[in-house]
Amino acid sequence: MKEGIHPGYHQATVTCNCGNTFVTGSTKPEIHVEVCSKCHSFYTGQQKTARADGRIDKFNKKYGVK
Repeated sequence: MKEGIHPGYHQATVTCNCGNTFVTGSTKPEIHVEVCSKCHSFYTGQQKTARADGRIDKFNKKYGVK
């Protein structure tokens, strides 16, 4: 690698809005995020699944699909 043209590499501290912090490598010394794996609904299993049970039947009745 050429000297002097690449950004510095730091041990970055990532801070989430929920208060979770962890360390990773980055060109920035500190990173602030809104959502992390500790509070994201997909990773915590608290996401709401799309329930389409009655909607499909309603559509079929409305448009005469058999």
